[in-house]
Amino acid sequence: MQAEYCTCGRLHMQYTAQMESLLTLIGARVRRRRQARDWTIKSLAERSGVSVRFLIDLEKGRGNISVGRLSGIADALGEPLVSFFLDAPIARIVSQIEGLESAQLVTIERTIAAFEGAPSRRFVALLGVRGAGKTTVGRHVAERLGIDFVELDARIEALSELSLAEIFAIHGEPYYRRIEFEALSELIADGRDIVVATGGSVVAHDESWRLLREHSRTVWLQADAQEHWDRVLGQGDHRPMNENPEAFAQLQALLQSRASRYAEAEIVVDTSRRTVQSVIDDVIAAL
Repeated sequence: MQAEYCTCGRLHMQYTAQMESLLTLIGARVRRRRQARDWTIKSLAERSGVSVRFLIDLEKGRGNISVGRLSGIADALGEPLVSFFLDAPIARIVSQIEGLESAQLVTIERTIAAFEGAPSRRFVALLGVRGAGKTTVGRHVAERLGIDFVELDARIEALSELSLAEIFAIHGEPYYRRIEFEALSELIADGRDIVVATGGSVVAHDESWRLLREHSRTVWLQADAQEHWDRVLGQGDHRPMNENPEAFAQLQALLQSRASRYAEAEIVVDTSRRTVQSVIDDVIAAL
């Protein structure tokens, strides 16, 4: 019996402390809203039908007010009742939701569910063929977000201890795909917040593409073939044109063949004939 008495006493004290804290909070919020309107306590009393003495006690956190009386004060102040219990931004959202139709509430529930299912950490994967600007944009986006930047191909070279040219010359594409998948798996398992510039063909590998879509925010830096071509040439690399007269036509075909996969990205940012800064701003805003 003694133990039960102690437990009940402790719970009563906790409840009393919580109520006092809540009353103090409500009183402070009533006072701030009254003062914001340059009203005296008497003015609020006249508008709400609550006595001056009770309002004085309420604002000092001593008045254990009923819901009915508090509702009258809320109406007088032109505030939703919930605003005395929640922080202002949340209270505004709640009051707006209360007036929505059922169909609109269903849309909100689905939106919240989508956010809950999204990756909780920041793992951003930039997509696009050569000349998309993944490295340039990626470094700046990572800097703006305050996280690390990783070149996936550099990670692949480190894991294989071979250059990309050597990987394809010695082992072929299947080996590259396997190391690519391993590199992505390690980055995801590592748990760091990062921006990753992927290889242009990552979307062509079903397993790697599935991995990215499940565990990252995928961003396609979209541009037309001419834009990609001009950027590569602008970097001083004339090999595609010098070594293969059909290079531009092949680039067009490549973009066309991968467009449907790139379009599956969560975020698509058109980069054609735009400044790097404007593209960076759009990526940050979309994220």
